[in-house]
Amino acid sequence: MNILFVYYVPSGGVETLNRQRSIALKKYNINAHFLYYEKKRNLINDHNASTFITNDNTKIKKILEDGNYQAVIIVSDFKALPRFRKLGYQGKMIIEIQGYGPKDVARKVFKNAKPFVEKYADGLLNPNTPHIIQLFDELYPSIPKFSFNNCFDTSHFSYRALQKESVPIIAWIGRIEDNKNWREFLHIGYQLINQYNSNIKLCMFEDPSLSHPQERVEFRKLIKQLNLERSITIRQNVPHSEMANHFSIIGDSGGFLCSTSKVEGAPYSLLEAMSCKCPVLTTDSDGVRSSIIHNQTGKYYTLGNVGEAVKEAKELMSNHQLRENIRRNAFEHVKSHFNPDLYCRNFIKMLTTLGIKYKP
Repeated sequence: MNILFVYYVPSGGVETLNRQRSIALKKYNINAHFLYYEKKRNLINDHNASTFITNDNTKIKKILEDGNYQAVIIVSDFKALPRFRKLGYQGKMIIEIQGYGPKDVARKVFKNAKPFVEKYADGLLNPNTPHIIQLFDELYPSIPKFSFNNCFDTSHFSYRALQKESVPIIAWIGRIEDNKNWREFLHIGYQLINQYNSNIKLCMFEDPSLSHPQERVEFRKLIKQLNLERSITIRQNVPHSEMANHFSIIGDSGGFLCSTSKVEGAPYSLLEAMSCKCPVLTTDSDGVRSSIIHNQTGKYYTLGNVGEAVKEAKELMSNHQLRENIRRNAFEHVKSHFNPDLYCRNFIKMLTTLGIKYKP
């Protein structure tokens, strides 16, 4: 059985998800192929599967014909529904939402997409994201809906014992744009350096091809204003294969991953950190609720409340028993609740519910 997954660019959490599910589904005799419309950087991680990059209708038509796909899973791009039908594809089409930025933006886009969804979509999929589930139920009551956690293979991406850093490292991962809330991270880091430990190092992992130019100007300006130049390291386009090393080092340094996002779907960076025993401090950005349980698998702080974030961060770094409990519990949580086999069983159940015959 062949399934085609479609997304805009091979980057971010969706690309990580695609590589994870490519391996997982293959064990269940499902061949995942991937179509991205464009690439904005040279680095493309290996998907272990057929991967196409084109936005040309003639080429996409050939891909759809040659692939003999039982279903096409389209991530976020509602306009692909009528487009693929016009290109001759007659199989099942499922819209998958892994995140859509601010809630008001998601509502507006989903509302405008109603004609496409109601006419062409066979199903709707999301990774147990509460506000997306609510919007699906409200706006698309008659379309079959499926919600289950993404997959994460802890046996391939997990803690590695490496040389320990002498100072705590506080990390941030994202794009330099408003929803990722980089400003708040810099203010949290500034206060921790000035109130708790002047030797703390800040490390920001980002993809510059996906940032907003004006935001980057403001980003540089705020770093200088807060006098963080000597405390901050910016790492761009780090290959995924190296990230387990980074997370392991951050966790062992006594630091943590700080997620400041306003709204998230189901961020993979948190699962990756948790699998590498790197504690997480995060906003309650909705999609994180399936992975973070306060003081059990990670810590929350209230969006916009830098003082609360600093308080929680201090406890995470100073309360060693709580910290070790969180590190251990987080790994076990990812291992059980995001198990690739569980994902595949849910995925197959979705296909069969939509009338697609599955042969093991």
